[in-house]
Amino acid sequence: MTVLDDRTTAATWPAAYPQGYAVVDVETTGLARDDRIVSAAVYRLDAQGNVEDHWYTLVNPERDPGPVWIHGLTSDVLAGAPLFPEIAAEFAARLDGRVLVAHNAMFDWQMIAREYARAESAAPVRQRLCTIALAKELSLPLPNHKLESLAAHFGVVQQRAHNALDDARVLAEAFRPSLHAAAERNVRLPLLECRPLTEWASSSERPRIGQQASSSYGSSYRAGSWRPSRKRPPCPYPNPGRYETDKPLKQGMRVAFSGDTSVDRELLEDRTVDAGLHVAGSVSRLTSLLVTNDPDSATSKTVKAKSFGTPIVDEAAYTQLLRDVAPADG
Repeated sequence: MTVLDDRTTAATWPAAYPQGYAVVDVETTGLARDDRIVSAAVYRLDAQGNVEDHWYTLVNPERDPGPVWIHGLTSDVLAGAPLFPEIAAEFAARLDGRVLVAHNAMFDWQMIAREYARAESAAPVRQRLCTIALAKELSLPLPNHKLESLAAHFGVVQQRAHNALDDARVLAEAFRPSLHAAAERNVRLPLLECRPLTEWASSSERPRIGQQASSSYGSSYRAGSWRPSRKRPPCPYPNPGRYETDKPLKQGMRVAFSGDTSVDRELLEDRTVDAGLHVAGSVSRLTSLLVTNDPDSATSKTVKAKSFGTPIVDEAAYTQLLRDVAPADG
């Protein structure tokens, strides 16, 4: 356990740090892009991580609740809960003008953004901060990147794992000393841009609670997909080899992605395909380029890319490269 004093005051606080945070946790019916939120919690914090207030709600997902054995929310419990459009305004008010903070923030942000897209609205979030990424920036000696490990490091007691309100409380209590440690050392916060979804359309089919499409956690529930799954056709161009620095991408190159991205991953992959590139699900000796905002992470993709000598660029550089992709040879 790490005990941190409060020597960092407003007078020495980094001016570039955000003025407020919304620590968020959502529980969901699964992990796929067409899964739904079943509960959400927000702890609002001031600039130095002090709790201002908190809020919690159940959400009727209009479908089977998924892994009840994880989040504990049954169809009966959720049947009387409000629909997401009914809580969207209050949720937005809690997020407005703040950096969204979550543990594995890409997941929480994407689930929230998709719910707002379904409701034909947008969450007022411009930046997010992943506490996993912050722990890496601080080089915290954690055995793994689970929330329980971060909590234990700072002596925070977790009472109900996978309960959105308790998980958000635990994260808020662990985030404050993390934030102070970063401020004390003037560490750059790993902030990423949040872009509300504008390219997703709602499906006319909305399965009601009790209509279970699948029993496996993380399955895609294709029958209730509000954005139909599309099997991408094979890339029509041959692989020209690896990307070379200071040269354009070329149609047919195999591009892999790893870790958190500012743009929704599905949309980034769509734009990759539209440019005539091949989206690779894994890294091999044939991979032309790996895109990651965390090249120092020990994911299987980054480890393989480094062992194979595969070029690595961040999302911002890749987005620029996508603007001018060279045509395939011949």
